[in-house]
Amino acid sequence: MSEHILVERRGAVQIVRLNRPEKKNAITLAMYRAMAEALKSADDDPQVRCNVMLGQPGAFSAGNDLSDFLAAAGGNDFGAEVFDFLFALAQSRKPNVSGVDGIAVGIGTTIHLHCDLTFATRETVFRTPFVDLGLVPEAGSSLLAPAVMGHQRAFALLALGEGLSAEEALRAGLIHKVVDASELENGTLAAAEALAAKPPEALAISRGLIRASRGDLIARIKEEGEHFRARLKSDEARAAFLAFMSRKKSG
Repeated sequence: MSEHILVERRGAVQIVRLNRPEKKNAITLAMYRAMAEALKSADDDPQVRCNVMLGQPGAFSAGNDLSDFLAAAGGNDFGAEVFDFLFALAQSRKPNVSGVDGIAVGIGTTIHLHCDLTFATRETVFRTPFVDLGLVPEAGSSLLAPAVMGHQRAFALLALGEGLSAEEALRAGLIHKVVDASELENGTLAAAEALAAKPPEALAISRGLIRASRGDLIARIKEEGEHFRARLKSDEARAAFLAFMSRKKSG
């Protein structure tokens, strides 16, 4: 389990908290591994009725840790931890509720397409600069985002890289509710506890029916992943990464 992922139980609710504030919760491979283990453990535990995913004040996640990814990109099994997490999230048998404040970049945005309810503060901005980095959408977002918000808005988010404010995300259907920062954690946990208190079999069947329209999500995640891994090794992406790192150092 990674020190940067905190897992705790509150009654029938499992809380998975990203805990790397000094890096704005940029996600490493070890963090992906820990989150996958938490979700799979919850699926196997009948005492867990709902999962909650939280970040830190001001940063849900700045996306993938690019240094970690580039260092591992040459390995034959690169991405195994990421796929393990994405499959666990996409196939999770328990409802997932998320609470977002501040920065939500890349996977910090697309993760919420898999959640059943997402709460966000007014300060939150959702952004997916995949193409700007020479990459492609991931986490099944190329399938889920158009289904949620339509082609034009999804294309603006995933290809143009145009961000969404919390209010815009609400109107687009990406999130459930906009709340004050002081209410985020309590509101998110209250919704999770309400779900956890419902008859579990009826809730599971209802959730399955609602999510049935997602099609072959696992196949799309795999297809995106193959493109993503290939792009990481491309000259185009490496040039984009170098430019990005240079801007970070000069900033």
